[in-house]
Amino acid sequence: MFTGIVTALGTVREVQPIGGGHDLRLVMGVTPDFLRDPIPAVLGASICCSGVCLTVVQLSADSFSVDASAETVAKTTLGGWKKGSKVNLERALRLGDELGGHLVSGHVDGVAEVISATPENASVRWRFRAPQALAPFIAPKGSVALDGVSLTVNEVDGATFGVNIIPHTAAMTGFGTLQPGDRVNIEIDTLARYVARMMEFRA
Repeated sequence: MFTGIVTALGTVREVQPIGGGHDLRLVMGVTPDFLRDPIPAVLGASICCSGVCLTVVQLSADSFSVDASAETVAKTTLGGWKKGSKVNLERALRLGDELGGHLVSGHVDGVAEVISATPENASVRWRFRAPQALAPFIAPKGSVALDGVSLTVNEVDGATFGVNIIPHTAAMTGFGTLQPGDRVNIEIDTLARYVARMMEFRA
C-alpha cells in the first residue's frame, strides 16, 4: 500500500523487452537516498511508479529495475515510457508512517487524458477525462490518484473532473511537464469501489 505522496522523481534509463513477448524490464535511475532512507530497499520490495505498483528485481546504488507484464503495459501509460521519461516514485507504506494522502494500492484502474491546465491564483487547475466506466467513482471532494499522486477532486462534469496542483506538487512530480493530450494512470478511491459494489447487491 501507498499514500499517494510522491517522494522522488526517477528517470527511466533503460527499457528492455523480456521473455520474447511484450513484457518489459525497466531500469529507473534515482538518488541513493531514495533507496536507503529510511529503510534500505531490498529485492522484492514494492515501489509505486507513477501509480503502478511494481516489484524490485535488481538493485544498484543509484537505480532499481522492475518487470512489467504485457497486461500492465497494455492497461497503463507504462508502454509509452522511454529512456529519459520521468516517473513519480513512492516507497511502500510502513506501519506507523504518516498517512498524508489517502490509501493507494498501486493497482491502476485505467488511463485518463489531460484536457487542460489553467493558472488559478497560485496554483493550476487541471482538468482530466476519465474512462466512462470509472466516472461514477469520482466525486467532488473525494480522493483520486493520478500517476500515483493523491489529489482531491474539485468538480465533476460527467467523465470530466478537475483538481488543483500547487507549485510544490508540480515541482516534486511529473505534473510540472504534463501537457494537454498527455495520458495519466488513474486509480479510484478504494472506498468508492466498495460502496459501489455494495449498492449492486442492494439493487
